[in-house]
Amino acid sequence: MPNDRLQRYRKSIDNIDTALICLLAERFKITSDVSYYKAEKQLPPADLAREAEQAKRLRQLAESTGLNPDFAERFLRMVIEEATQHHRLIKDEMEKSWSN
Repeated sequence: MPNDRLQRYRKSIDNIDTALICLLAERFKITSDVSYYKAEKQLPPADLAREAEQAKRLRQLAESTGLNPDFAERFLRMVIEEATQHHRLIKDEMEKSWSN
């Protein structure tokens, strides 16, 4: 029955979406640790060389897996933007605590 098949596809998509969200949550836990480390060491929130390396690596990975490399890079940029914003917030928070 076509509806059963569609439901199976959708269930698989839902499971993958759940895994993606869990992986992103784990990734941002680690970038939070990076934020504190960068603030303690007074490193800049953004690392353009690292970002360029990651973009190149993920574009290659996308190409090798059949994913649109432009999409992969846009996704990476969105994740980096969120992480960098978090780095800045933590840096500001720590600088305020140091000045008190």
